[in-house]
Amino acid sequence: MIRVLVVEDEPIAADAHVLYVSRVAGFSVTAQATTAAEALRVLTSQPVDLVLLDMNLPDMHGMDLVRAMRAAGHPADVMAVTSARDLDVVRAAVSQGIVHYLLKPFAFPALRDKLERYRQYRTQLERSASVADQGEVDGLLATLRGQSPTHLPKGMSPESLAAVADLIRSATGGLSAAEVAQSLQASRVTARRYLEYLAERGAAGRHLRYGNTGRPEVEYRWIP
Repeated sequence: MIRVLVVEDEPIAADAHVLYVSRVAGFSVTAQATTAAEALRVLTSQPVDLVLLDMNLPDMHGMDLVRAMRAAGHPADVMAVTSARDLDVVRAAVSQGIVHYLLKPFAFPALRDKLERYRQYRTQLERSASVADQGEVDGLLATLRGQSPTHLPKGMSPESLAAVADLIRSATGGLSAAEVAQSLQASRVTARRYLEYLAERGAAGRHLRYGNTGRPEVEYRWIP
């Protein structure tokens, strides 16, 4: 059983991560932490194989926590689960050996895929103390870093999806496709396509907005 520590300061997100991990065979959440200091205490007091780490913690940046872990001799692998899109953070994550970098918002299949790849990677590592040749090394890395099946549909871009997600995440209430289209200077059809994509993956909820006259309008609200 792969023992997981969830480090996330937002209660709703933390609960979702715990639920998702519990649904993947071979994984068990052994502890949760809302701060870097709490995470370090957990790592010191009990064995942890994998840390699901949010980068934006209240007392320390996630990358600083990873450095503190390594300095203290904690060998647990780290999977970043974060909304941090700064390329400097991604670069630092790669340099520190973070095994996966999963951007919020995401749905269960995205996390499941990365956890299953990580489980397969560990299984292969445990079979032998050494590798036979370069092909075996390449196979190990391919298992861990293999291409995710969660591609965007044709005609959709990660940049536009992130822009739509950021817009409804920061909104005080729900936004309609027309409002999103106006804010992003896109067509209403395009805005609705991205909004529906987020809704189908559990990142946004659909709600009816009733006006004084006419049919109700669908608005989309971010699901933390």
